[in-house]
Amino acid sequence: IKHKGRQLNTLSLLSAGEKTLTAISLLFAIYLVKPSPFCILDEVDAPLDDVNIANYTHAIKRFSKDTQFILVTHNKRTIEATQSLYGITMEEPGVSKVVSVRLD
Repeated sequence: IKHKGRQLNTLSLLSAGEKTLTAISLLFAIYLVKPSPFCILDEVDAPLDDVNIANYTHAIKRFSKDTQFILVTHNKRTIEATQSLYGITMEEPGVSKVVSVRLD
């Protein structure tokens, strides 16, 4: 794997953030050829720094014209970039509550 401005490395030598960027890049490259109607991403942004979170959310917005994304995240910057937000909370044991907010 060779990231822009970096030396060629084997996948095992990459950081968690670099591995994440590689996987996301592959996913989006596939979507350029064959878009999917939806995509579920579960906390893939966790190892990314702020600069790469911005790149990630920009790519999500770009591809959201053809694909609906369902993101599971705890990252505030990713949350700020969404159109709709659904939070799940458990105020009492065994009882989940859904809270939704439209942000656009």
